[in-house]
Amino acid sequence: MSKDVIELVGVVVESYPNATFRVKVTSEQAKDHELLCHLAGRMRVNRVRILPGDKVKLEMTPYDLNKGRIIYRFLANQNPNAPTSSSQTPPVTPPSS
Repeated sequence: MSKDVIELVGVVVESYPNATFRVKVTSEQAKDHELLCHLAGRMRVNRVRILPGDKVKLEMTPYDLNKGRIIYRFLANQNPNAPTSSSQTPPVTPPSS
């Protein structure tokens, strides 16, 4: 099954009830576009808290360009352009003998 989604980076502007947020896109694909986004299920299960001003990664479907889904919240010191996969492991240093 192919995923027909557009991944973007944005900043949360406003918080609404029911885990819904107004997000302003900062990615080059849709610069300054505002979306109404809800939290992805995995973020709800892990109780990730989102506040206005947080940088987030979101998915947008090409069928509805006004709605999206927040799939990741960047840390304050994390670069949004860096890969976010958890499969990356730090380099292993050989034991000194």
